[in-house]
Amino acid sequence: MTQTIIVADDHPLFRAALKQAVNQAVPDAETVEVDSIKALQAAVESHPDADLILLDLNMPGAHGFSGLVFMRGQYPGLPVVVVSGSEDLQVMRRSVDYGASGFIPKSAPLPTITEAIQAVLEGDVWLPEGVADKIERMQAETTDFSERLASLTPQQFRVLGMLAEGLLNKQIAYDLDVSEATIKAHITAVFRKLGVRNRTQAVIAIQQMELDPSEQSLSGG
Repeated sequence: MTQTIIVADDHPLFRAALKQAVNQAVPDAETVEVDSIKALQAAVESHPDADLILLDLNMPGAHGFSGLVFMRGQYPGLPVVVVSGSEDLQVMRRSVDYGASGFIPKSAPLPTITEAIQAVLEGDVWLPEGVADKIERMQAETTDFSERLASLTPQQFRVLGMLAEGLLNKQIAYDLDVSEATIKAHITAVFRKLGVRNRTQAVIAIQQMELDPSEQSLSGG
């Protein structure tokens, strides 16, 4: 059977590099390219049997690790490999804690990216050479909030992302083509699942998932 690999990155040149690595790792793979969390959700919904996601942490609609946490919660059988411009050990540690099957630095040469893709498709967890031993000694970063975030439905996650961007209920309703009453119901459910009481608390909570400025690089996350 043809394998389906979703490449999620908002930089066209790097998407092209990842697609080239995919073609070398799995020559007959179907590659689906997306450039935002919204597009990623749509791609996963339309390709429920996808074999792998290559995920940039800093795409539009993402709040640091929130996209990774959500995907792992909703699609636990679908491996996610983080592809990041950061090479900070803490970012790698948190990625693994939140369920990533691998971490590929954007500085990695094409043969290394190809090797990583092949390893994860075979069921392994892939990390840069020497990293596994280092991050094992670091404190785990999984949180109660990450488990709550993973429990959201796809539509609730979309609504939360729009709340975090400061959109009003009527704007969210328009964008999602539903009634304001439906949005209010979603927001109530989101607050309940996250254990918060209002928008401000919800935004503060999701900021836990952000990368620290020191953990990001100019090439994107």
